[in-house]
Amino acid sequence: MIQPPNIQQGDTIGLVCPSGSIPIEKVQNCIQTLEKWGYQVQLGKTVGAKKDCFSAADIERTEDLQAMLDNENIKAIICARGGYGLSRIINELNFSKFNAHPKWVVGFSDITVLHAALQKQDCSSIHGPMAAAFNKGELGEKYIQSLRDCLEGKGTNYQIASHAFNKMGQVKAPIFGGNLCMIAHLIGSKNALNSIGKIIFIEDVAEYHYNIDRLMIQCKNAGLFENCKGILVGGFTDLKDNAADFGATAYEIIAGHTKDLKIPICFDFPISHGLENLAIKQGQTYFLEVDEKGASLKEA
Repeated sequence: MIQPPNIQQGDTIGLVCPSGSIPIEKVQNCIQTLEKWGYQVQLGKTVGAKKDCFSAADIERTEDLQAMLDNENIKAIICARGGYGLSRIINELNFSKFNAHPKWVVGFSDITVLHAALQKQDCSSIHGPMAAAFNKGELGEKYIQSLRDCLEGKGTNYQIASHAFNKMGQVKAPIFGGNLCMIAHLIGSKNALNSIGKIIFIEDVAEYHYNIDRLMIQCKNAGLFENCKGILVGGFTDLKDNAADFGATAYEIIAGHTKDLKIPICFDFPISHGLENLAIKQGQTYFLEVDEKGASLKEA
């Protein structure tokens, strides 16, 4: 896949809200940190705005994101938050100017939809921290730094503790994934995840345990896991019910649906809606190794 150019000192990074809203005061630390790193920041019109559960009306969010995608002076775009709304506008976006001058697009959660559309453009993007993550202080520094490393082209090498549900093995393959609900939501659409030959990763937030089971069944029935080469299972945080209500934890549910796969699987990988959210270059090749000591994911 096409890898956008690494950003350089003095480059401009755009901040935009193509889905949900975020108060402007919660973006200030992000702006200040990016400027401290040596970048200029350009705010989209949707940052700090709010309409219902969105940052703005569909047409306004479309125009704001399109302007960022088309602007050759903006070298990277960080989505300030996820939420909900990209599915409503994704088919209205035109990637012709973006394809002529690709740039890094950063985000997670609902931004999975945008990552999936960029995959269809054969362009890599970054699944990683958004604006609110810059408010985590020292505890979040590791994860913010992982984003900076990706943007600046520094190779990443993540070491993960072992987990009882891990499946041993190693593989070198392109990586793609994101929010499990959004991945399932895209099945049957033109932006559906192509998992063949890839390492895939999943995470989610605020779901019921039965719905995690249903989403895994949907993905499995659609063949998502049949021809993939490895799986990273991230955080499933702030769940709406207790595991006892369903009879299994989120990880037990996922392990059950993947138990017959002959591929390396790493559980509790630090990708999530919580504090732990390492940046990963979607579509780029990584080397995944899972053994009795733990797991490693290294950019190839």
